Amino acid sequence: MIATRLRRCTQLAALFPKCPDFRLFSSFASAPPLPSSRLLSPSYPSQLTRGTCVIFPKHLFSTLSDTVPSTPDKSTFERLYVHGVVQPQIDRVVCNNESNSGKDAETNPVKEKDSEMEMSGAEKEAWWLLNQSVVNYCGSPVGTLAANDPGLCNQMLNYDQVFIRDFVPSAIAFLLKGEGEIVRNFLLHTLQLQSWEKTVDCYSPGQGLMPASFKVRTVPLDGNSEAFEEVLDPDFGESAIGRVAPVDSGLWWIILLRAYGKITGDYALQERIDVQTGIRLILNLCLSDGFDMFPTLLVTDGSCMIDRRMGIHGHPLEIQALFYSALRCAREMIIINDSSKNQVRAISNRLTALSFHIRQYYWIDMRKINEIYRYKTEEYSHDAINKFNIYPDQIPSWLVDWIPEKGGYLIGNLQPAHMDFRFFSLGNLWAIVSSLATDRQAEGILNLIDEKWDDLVANMPLKICYPALEYDEWRIITGSDPKNTPWSYHNGGAWPTLLWQFTLACIKMGRQDLAHRALEVAEKRLSNDKWPEYYDTRTGRFIGKQSHLYQTWTIAGFLVSKMLLQNPELASILICEEDLELLEGCACGVSKSARTKCSRKAARSQVLV
Repeated sequence: MIATRLRRCTQLAALFPKCPDFRLFSSFASAPPLPSSRLLSPSYPSQLTRGTCVIFPKHLFSTLSDTVPSTPDKSTFERLYVHGVVQPQIDRVVCNNESNSGKDAETNPVKEKDSEMEMSGAEKEAWWLLNQSVVNYCGSPVGTLAANDPGLCNQMLNYDQVFIRDFVPSAIAFLLKGEGEIVRNFLLHTLQLQSWEKTVDCYSPGQGLMPASFKVRTVPLDGNSEAFEEVLDPDFGESAIGRVAPVDSGLWWIILLRAYGKITGDYALQERIDVQTGIRLILNLCLSDGFDMFPTLLVTDGSCMIDRRMGIHGHPLEIQALFYSALRCAREMIIINDSSKNQVRAISNRLTALSFHIRQYYWIDMRKINEIYRYKTEEYSHDAINKFNIYPDQIPSWLVDWIPEKGGYLIGNLQPAHMDFRFFSLGNLWAIVSSLATDRQAEGILNLIDEKWDDLVANMPLKICYPALEYDEWRIITGSDPKNTPWSYHNGGAWPTLLWQFTLACIKMGRQDLAHRALEVAEKRLSNDKWPEYYDTRTGRFIGKQSHLYQTWTIAGFLVSKMLLQNPELASILICEEDLELLEGCACGVSKSARTKCSRKAARSQVLV
C-alpha cells in the first residue's frame, strides 16, 4: 500500500456578506508566508499549513492567483486560488488564467498556416476529440484523458486519468498549434506531485520519482456536503499492473520541458528554482551509484510503455534511448553553478559511456550476426571479444532469414549471456531522434523498416515489437498473459501512436517519404475505426480485442505527424543532433585493455560505426 496525500486546490468564488452559508476558516487566515530560504527543500510542502476556504456549489469561478500575504484582507479573497500546498512560485503561474497562447502564436508558424490550409475531415475530427479530452483543474487545463471512450464509461479502469507518457503527443500537438498554457500547467502541476512523500509497504522511493498518472477528483471539503474542493490524486505505481514505478515518466517530463521552451521561447520556466530542482531530483535517481557495471539504466519489467510482463527487465532499449535523450535535454537546461557543476560533469560522462555502449554492443546487422555466430565462449581476459559471453545458439532462426543485407537495428536488451533480438520500435526510433544511434545506424534502421514494411507497418503503423512471443516463449516470458497473446497489445500489436515518433525519425534522416507513406496507411482507417489504442494480428488488420476506442495518444500522434510533415523544421524542438564534444570524453571500452587510459581518437571513431 502506498501512502500519499491528495494535493488540494480550493477555489474561493467571492465574498457574500449576506449569504448565511458563508464561512471563512480561520486556519487560512493564520497561514504563514512561504520562506524563500526553504523553496529548495523537497520535504517542505509536508510541513506547510494548508489554507482552506469554502466552495459554493452554485458559484464556482476560475480566478486569478497572487502570492498569499501573511495577513490577507477581504479584497485578497475576491481574486484567489488557495492551493493545498502553498508554493507561490508555482501557484501564481499554474492557476493564472492569463494565457500564453498569444505569445506562442507569434513564435509558431503552424497556427497561421492551419488557418490557410484545408484540413481533412479526419483532422477536424481529431482536433475536436483532442479538445474534448482536456482535463481541467481549478479552472485551468492540465492534461488530457488517456481515452474518452463513451462505450466504456463504467469500465475505464485508469484510462480516465492523465498519464505523463500519454500526454506527451497531446502536448506536442498543442504546442505546434500555438497553445502552450496547458503544457505549462501540466509541467508545473506534475512537478509539485514529484515532491510528495511516498511510501510503499513501509519503503519510500526516491524523491525524484514522477507519477505515472494523476486524476482530478472533487471531494467534500472537510466533510461538508455543501462545499467541495478539487484534488489531484496521483498514481506512483501503487495501482499499476504489477505495482511497478514508472521509470519513463521523469524522462518524458524532461524531454517535454525542453520542447516547451524551444517552441514558446519561455525559457524562464526552465530557469525557475523549483523546476531546476525537479530536473536535478530526477537525475539524482537515474545517476545514483549501484552495483551495475554498465552505463545503461537497470529497470524491472513493466516500467515503461510496455507496462506488463514482456521479458524486458534489465537494460531495455526504450529506457536507454529515453534516458540518453533526457540527459541531453537536461544538459542544455541545467544552470551551471557551484551546486550543479558536479552533476553536469556526471551527465557528460554518462552520455559518452552510454552512447559508446549502445552503439557498440546493441547494434546488429548481417555482419554483426555472422560475428556472433562465430563467437567463442567462456573467455576470461580484458581482451575478450565476446565480452558478455553470448552463446551463438541464442541467435533465433527467424532472424537469420529476416535481417536484410542492407540495414540493421538496435536489439531490445543486453545482459550477461543474454541478447534480446526482438525489434522494438520506440527504442529504435528514439535512438534516431536523440542521436543515440550514429547516422549510419539511423539510416540502417529506416532501411530495415522500409525493407520489412509488410512486417512492421502493413495495415497499420507501427508494430510495438517484432516478432511476437508465441507458444512456450509466450507462456514462460509473459506468464500466459491473456492480454499479451501473440500479435496483440504489447506482444506484436500495432500502435498508431508510434506514428509521430516515426515521423520525427524520418524527418531527421531526410526520409519524409516513409513518413508520408505510413501516415497515408493510418489515415485510411483511424477515423472509421474510432481511433483505437492498438491493432491485432500479424498485419494489423483487426482492432485490438481489448483496445479502447478514442484513445487520446492515437489521436494526438496522428495530428503531430500531420503538422510535422507540413512544417518539418519544427521537428527541431525534439531532435538532438550529434554532439562531437561528447565524443571527446572517456571511451575506455574501445581500448585494447580496459585498464588503460581513454583514447579520444577511439571515441570519435564511434561516429563512423
